[in-house]
Amino acid sequence: MDLKNKVVLVTGGAGGIGLGIGKAFAAEGCKVALADTDEDGLAKAAATGSDESQFACRACDITDREQVAKLFQWLGDELGPVDILVNSAGINVGNRMLSNIDPADFDRMMEINTTGTFNCIHAALPAMRQKGEGLIVNIVSLAGKRVMLLAGLPYCVSKFATGALGTFVNLEECENGIKVTNIYPGETNTPIVDKRPSPPPPEKRKQMLQPEDIAACVVTIAKLPSRAVVPELVITPPHMMLG
Repeated sequence: MDLKNKVVLVTGGAGGIGLGIGKAFAAEGCKVALADTDEDGLAKAAATGSDESQFACRACDITDREQVAKLFQWLGDELGPVDILVNSAGINVGNRMLSNIDPADFDRMMEINTTGTFNCIHAALPAMRQKGEGLIVNIVSLAGKRVMLLAGLPYCVSKFATGALGTFVNLEECENGIKVTNIYPGETNTPIVDKRPSPPPPEKRKQMLQPEDIAACVVTIAKLPSRAVVPELVITPPHMMLG
């Protein structure tokens, strides 16, 4: 499928996997919008574009439904109704064990990682239903398939919930021509690993997946014909193989 001029919205687009995906879609000739709470990061991301692949950028807190509604209204006015939504916004915290978690951090992570994803999907669906087609990609995590001490309690819980959300929407909306793919990456070299109690050294980061690896998967899925649905995709570095 030719992706030229498809309207793509990427949340969490100021850096990491989100920006990597945004760049990959822009290289395919898509009209790409990046949303994030990090306004400085968005400005830097916009500066990485070229004349052929510029980004439209807007600050948005995806936990605020009013802001999300305005985001999609702005997108429609700026680029057109959304064709592809990529939910890449997510956070983690340093104190992530049950023995040291701040309950407020638990709530915040559920709000961003899960409820924020719901808010964006809910806002995107009317335009996709009207078109009779659309693709939603949720960047989940391997910690949304396997509980991992390394990822921490709130991250695992929120990502399992996000995976269930995406699966349910896929089942419900398939008859409307809307496809949902949950992507479950293993360790990926993004700023979120800096939140670990012991951030990994450079040599360890080189062994991880890189944002462009995830981006290549997302673009491949987007290019598939309407008859092909990819409900989920697991991608890991060699040291995190699943049995």
